[in-house]
Amino acid sequence: MTVRRKRFGSGILVILSLVFAAGGALRLGSGLGVAMANSAAEPAAAPLNCPTPPAALAAALAGREAQVKAQEQAVAERMAAMNLADEAITKRMGELQKAEADLKKTIAIADGASEKDLTQLTAVYEAMKPADAATLFQTMAPEFAAGFLGRMQPASAAAIMAGMKPDKAYQVSVLLAGRNALAPKN
Repeated sequence: MTVRRKRFGSGILVILSLVFAAGGALRLGSGLGVAMANSAAEPAAAPLNCPTPPAALAAALAGREAQVKAQEQAVAERMAAMNLADEAITKRMGELQKAEADLKKTIAIADGASEKDLTQLTAVYEAMKPADAATLFQTMAPEFAAGFLGRMQPASAAAIMAGMKPDKAYQVSVLLAGRNALAPKN
């Protein structure tokens, strides 16, 4: 059987640290009380009398104050001018936006009319006899002919291309095949 021995050193350290802490608290408290007592006992100090500034300093300060007021006035005038300019810009932007909306309407009307004309002309070419249409398409630029043939029904376009010369039909076929080659795939 082993007997445990108490360590006397650890208890003494705790007691010693408590004594030091209490002493520090007493010193702090006593100094604080004295300081508070001294501050309450002293009467309020009389305001200091400032001597009048020298004339040169007063003149320099007055000049600087006038300069600052002039700068403030210039800044205020500038701000007023900027506010006027801002109002004019805002008004002009509104006018430009209205003009843009009107232009978009006009373009939409023109595009609609143009599309209507192309649709009607395509219908006319489709209604023609294939041999007559082929003769007409033979004289057209390949890009122009490909535009119309691409809009036509496949049967009508095939009949017209069959009546065209092989080299012209080939040029139109190449244009029709490649017109969407550069379109985005995603």
